[in-house]
Amino acid sequence: MTERETENETEHEIDQRHFRDVLGHFPTGVTVVTSSGQEGPVGITIGSFTSVSLDPPLVAWLPTRDSGTWAQIREQGHFCVNVLAHDQDWLSNKMAGTGDDKFAEVEFEEGPTGAPRLKGAVAWLDCEIEAVHEAGDHDIVVGRVKHLEVADSEAPPLIFHRGKYRTVS
Repeated sequence: MTERETENETEHEIDQRHFRDVLGHFPTGVTVVTSSGQEGPVGITIGSFTSVSLDPPLVAWLPTRDSGTWAQIREQGHFCVNVLAHDQDWLSNKMAGTGDDKFAEVEFEEGPTGAPRLKGAVAWLDCEIEAVHEAGDHDIVVGRVKHLEVADSEAPPLIFHRGKYRTVS
């Protein structure tokens, strides 16, 4: 048996629910990635956001490959990462759902690339898509940061840990 065949056997033995539960012990920040879709603004909640490089300034996030919102963002070629504040769990839930009316009752302004900047977010990073890499059932989206700002340096961020929203105290 080859090394790759052995790896594949191991991958199939791991229960997906158990995998999620174990990873849930690693706290993540909560972001909403937005863009200007052809029929209005689009947004998706993302916990898999990270910095990649300082020179050039690059960030990454990992949407599921079959996400319709991700398809619209990819088509536009730009996005804004909105770092949510501790009191924006409602916004995270709204953007994690499906439906056409995600931006109903959501206050935002257009950022430099046209992507929505969400009111009340701690910070935002306006980016252009630099590269997309396939990784299992997700894509790794690398964005080149074009504009960024801290909107409220005193607001604690929203964190997701062990299946619940939390904040830093």
